[in-house]
Amino acid sequence: MTGHAIKHYLDNLYHRYNGRQWVHPDPLEYLYDYPDINDREVTGVVASSLAYGRVGQILKSVATVLQELGPSPAAFLESSSERSLIRAFQGFKHRFSTGREMALLLIGVRDLVREYGSLGSCFREMCNEDDETVLPWLSLFVDRLTRPFKGRGNSLIPLPEKGSACKRLNLFLRWMIREDRVDPGGWRGISPSKLIVPLDTHMHRISRLLNLTRRKNADMRTALEITRALRRIYPEDPIRYDFALTRLGIRKDEDVAGFFARCLISDP
Repeated sequence: MTGHAIKHYLDNLYHRYNGRQWVHPDPLEYLYDYPDINDREVTGVVASSLAYGRVGQILKSVATVLQELGPSPAAFLESSSERSLIRAFQGFKHRFSTGREMALLLIGVRDLVREYGSLGSCFREMCNEDDETVLPWLSLFVDRLTRPFKGRGNSLIPLPEKGSACKRLNLFLRWMIREDRVDPGGWRGISPSKLIVPLDTHMHRISRLLNLTRRKNADMRTALEITRALRRIYPEDPIRYDFALTRLGIRKDEDVAGFFARCLISDP
């Protein structure tokens, strides 16, 4: 099947599911409560870093952290000391993630905002338009964001150089850089053409079924291969279809087998 034909079906899926009425249950929904970009990017870091495990527990954990941060997460961090943040989250736990890890991550956010004015400004400073994707910028960004961990690993922010698909980091970038009916955006001056698909086992399975990759491991190499395939379909915004595709398997009313059969067998 031609790329044009696959694009036809992906566009139909996008127009069907790319709306806020389909977002719940997804940690992205918390970002809609923060019109101020400074609050939204802090919320995005929290929501994306906790986006692993059962969705019900993810939503509960994100809500717990945001309740502690109050109506303006950015203002809360600006007025907080390291000691007070560690104390505030000492009882927090999300699967493998401890309250101390969450506190150290928020300290990293606070310190970058103090240095650059916002996380978006920090990330833009890493950008080189000659790079094919955000991957080199992401490595620099993570290095600065995780400085409070002092070189120790953590369960909230993976290290891109270790080969992880970095699904949660790429999810965060999708939320902050893209802007449509689902992704709220807010970071100006960064092209969505540079984004990498947020790859997890579910998206990996879908991508294999669509012949976007044949690789068996859901790692960064696979994420980049899928992204390149999607860029051939929609060069200016390769992960445009990410949200809609992940609704497959979540929506009980979607004929998943029929969708893949139409994409891969018959032309529109």
